Amino acid sequence: MGATRRVGRVFSRRTPLGSLPLDLVGSGKLDGALVDWAYYRDGHRDTRDGNYVDALARARRGVGFVWIGLFQPNERQLAVVGEEFGLHPLALEDATEAHQRPKLERYGETLFAVFKTVRYVPHDDLTATSEVVESGEVMVFCGPGFVITVRHGGHSELAGLRQVLERTPERLAAGPGTVLHAIADHVVDSYLAVAASVQSDIDVIETEMFSPRGWRNIDRVYQLKREVLELKRAVAPLAGPMRALATLRHPLIADEIRDYFRDVDDHLLRVKEQVVSFDELLSSILQAGLAQVQVSENEDMRRISAWVAIIAVPTLIAGVYGMNFEHMPETSTKYGYYVVLGGMATACTVLYRLFKRNRWL
Repeated sequence: MGATRRVGRVFSRRTPLGSLPLDLVGSGKLDGALVDWAYYRDGHRDTRDGNYVDALARARRGVGFVWIGLFQPNERQLAVVGEEFGLHPLALEDATEAHQRPKLERYGETLFAVFKTVRYVPHDDLTATSEVVESGEVMVFCGPGFVITVRHGGHSELAGLRQVLERTPERLAAGPGTVLHAIADHVVDSYLAVAASVQSDIDVIETEMFSPRGWRNIDRVYQLKREVLELKRAVAPLAGPMRALATLRHPLIADEIRDYFRDVDDHLLRVKEQVVSFDELLSSILQAGLAQVQVSENEDMRRISAWVAIIAVPTLIAGVYGMNFEHMPETSTKYGYYVVLGGMATACTVLYRLFKRNRWL
């Protein structure tokens, strides 16, 4: 590996310029994409190497491993990393394009995993256009002597996870499989947190939907259902890859790490069942809302029909007596006018009470 193939660690919001080795600043190959990198030996960060290319050479001799974090790299930048680490072109193509399904693929000795990350978007009031669940992606290349994480989406940071692992060097000493497990566990824990917040939104919308005139919230139910489907698309497809990691026999995944993957798989199964129940519950609420709309329309039609029937009686009588024929009965009687008005009022009162008793009014 000559000097022309060395890739420097670049400045980012998470990496102060003063903390970078001088020979790495401004190399330009991964500008804007490289967030952090470290070489771990016996679980501890080793800072003796000036760049990750030299550290990778040491790791390939069976001593420790390199962990590189990239954020939304372009095709050219991934090609550089792929050449240096020997990554498969198909995996690099998937890592360049966002919106991949959660999956686990094996290319020789390298594992390529895709995880959908989710974040709950806080909001004061759920509206018909509220964004509740925001998604991103974390892609992991896990091979002999290296781990490469590629993130898409502003909320999929792993800096805190790296710091947690560095405080437990005994875990990092187990190799790249530990990092893969930690990322999977971190992602699934975020699913649980988001699912708990979505549950609160569902409880609120369910209460409002079954309140008087609650069918007016039906557009909010539909929006929340769409957001739950976003969460479902992240959780459900991960079941297969996670089960594979829990049972996979691979040199990078020690037996004790496989046990931890089984625990993550159990958590994923729990949140998957929860999200499926959310979808079914919202479908039921949506159907109940549509039924309320129909009931409300039927009530309005009955109310209108009842008033039309009441008004039709005096209209009919007035229409008959308004024909102005010369020989109309009772037109010459002294109290005929008042008798007709009384008949109209009596008929209207009887109809009103009848419709009222039958709950048409």
